[in-house]
Amino acid sequence: MANFTRDAIKASFIKLLEQRPLAQISVKDIVSDCGVNRNTFYYYFQDIPQLLEHIVEEDAERIIQKYPTVDSIEACLDAAVEFALAHRRAVLHIHNSANRAVYEQYLWKVCEHTVGRYVDTLLTDHPMRDEDREVLIQSEVYAAFGAVMYWLEHGMKEELRIPFHRICELKKGFIDEIVRRSGED
Repeated sequence: MANFTRDAIKASFIKLLEQRPLAQISVKDIVSDCGVNRNTFYYYFQDIPQLLEHIVEEDAERIIQKYPTVDSIEACLDAAVEFALAHRRAVLHIHNSANRAVYEQYLWKVCEHTVGRYVDTLLTDHPMRDEDREVLIQSEVYAAFGAVMYWLEHGMKEELRIPFHRICELKKGFIDEIVRRSGED
């Protein structure tokens, strides 16, 4: 029953967030929508920002579990925008709110995980110094995170994956060259 109630609160919040900005959603709105009382809400969550943080953290963990390995940098981006594409208006409302940092932390965590898995997949048969591996991962995380942030800043209007996938196509062999050069030292 506890998970059902907590999930109902989260579902109501996301539903309301799809309809209006975060600053226009109250605990009263959430409990009214899901049919529980205020005390029940406060049993599970301290406030709306904690509820938001719980939702994005839970989704980040779900994506991490879903992608134990990643075979392309394009798949990294696809994982990073999965929640945003499913909840476009809600994400824009979060992005345009005072709680924007919560979503940015989520996005960074997903980008780091997926890019890290991708680089590990590439390096299976190619040794690379740890410090070079970390530099490579951070460089690709910056690119993925930056692309998604740019997309959010522009209202998610253009199809992000098309230009990102194209730049990935143009960069084919780039990471192989980095791995080769790392072995030269």
